[in-house]
Amino acid sequence: MFGVTILGNNSALPAYDRHPTAQIVTLNEQLFLIDCGEGTQMQLTRYKIRRSKISHIFISHMHGDHYFGLAGLLTSFSLMSREQDLHLHAPAPLKQILDLQFSTADTRFTYKLHFHPLNGDGIIAEDEKFSVEAFKVFHRIDCWGFVIREKKKPRKIDVERISGKNIPAIFYDRLKNGEDYVTKTGEIISNESVTIANTPSRSYAFSGDTIYNEAICKNVKDVTLLYHEATFLKDQEERAASRFHSTTIQAAKIAQTANAKRLLIGHFSSKYETLDEFLTETSEVFPQTQLAIEGVTYIIK
Repeated sequence: MFGVTILGNNSALPAYDRHPTAQIVTLNEQLFLIDCGEGTQMQLTRYKIRRSKISHIFISHMHGDHYFGLAGLLTSFSLMSREQDLHLHAPAPLKQILDLQFSTADTRFTYKLHFHPLNGDGIIAEDEKFSVEAFKVFHRIDCWGFVIREKKKPRKIDVERISGKNIPAIFYDRLKNGEDYVTKTGEIISNESVTIANTPSRSYAFSGDTIYNEAICKNVKDVTLLYHEATFLKDQEERAASRFHSTTIQAAKIAQTANAKRLLIGHFSSKYETLDEFLTETSEVFPQTQLAIEGVTYIIK
């Protein structure tokens, strides 16, 4: 399963039972936490997220509504006797803040925390099943977006057709990469006879707090699902620009220009009690839009 669960969809001030930014991305057995605003621990519990499965945490920037919940969460991991390593990808200054908090409290972890400072665009985490890229967005301070991509072999094994071919399982990965199999007697078993084309790889892009700037479109081009902030409605364009944020229409234009398949909007200003108008405005430009609603998991397909 590949999906994103919204834990917090509001901007800086919690309001109307909406919380600061936090999301869980599930990719098969991996869980990734993107941002960790105040109250994230409670939201993880509320929505029954298996926090022990979180392997990587990505913090977009150093505004408090995106990381004030982190120190508490890291401490709770240890109180719950976590043993597996945890990877934290964040702006470099965050390490100094965490070190001060933990040293002052003489906090000792039961697990190893690996801190990876964000330095620029490019791949920051990967294994054989996924990759994560960071890219700069345009906010008042340094801020990053992230693209999580699943990795797939070009072909899939056709279980019925491969039966009885006596192809050793150790060769299956090579079949998935498109190779033919040659038997000991020299017979060639064509790849197409025992495999089928795999489905296209899917991707999820998180565009952190940012003013409208089409330069990010190259980083999120053709993604399956794009999350883009839409802090204000369209009549607040000047206010959005002055605060280095975006409006509904601007988020829609980014999705349109980047050729994203679907758009998820969030980071709503606390000045708005209801969110229906956000969806109405954005959908006028980009119909494949959904609101990021807390507790909802959006399947990436």
